Amino acid sequence: QVQLAESGGGLVQAGGSLQLSCAASGRTFMRNIMGWFRQAPGKEREFVAAISWSGIRQYYADSVKGRFTISRDNAKNTVSLQMNGLKPEDTAVYYCATGALSYTDYAKPSEYDYWGQGTQVTVSS
Repeated sequence: QVQLAESGGGLVQAGGSLQLSCAASGRTFMRNIMGWFRQAPGKEREFVAAISWSGIRQYYADSVKGRFTISRDNAKNTVSLQMNGLKPEDTAVYYCATGALSYTDYAKPSEYDYWGQGTQVTVSS
């Protein structure tokens, strides 16, 4: 079992920044892909970013590319999402997730085994 806990959400004005963190505990997650997803009211959960176990490979949704940066610290069992240039359309509950999935499946929520409880991000215009 792996437990994930997100933090860092909040209310920010458009153009502002937030950093989300996800702390993992339980079975080691070091060799797993870590991903961030988000879900807005009435919408499906969508991929935001993912990072390989080494941190060398990073993947981003087109909607956040150039604004968001994902990183991980395997020594501390944490993964972070730095969000800059936030827009009202970024408003959602953000979830971190992990699992023993293939690199080709990083954007598919169904391929992740473990999820955090989510943290709310609200961007005002």
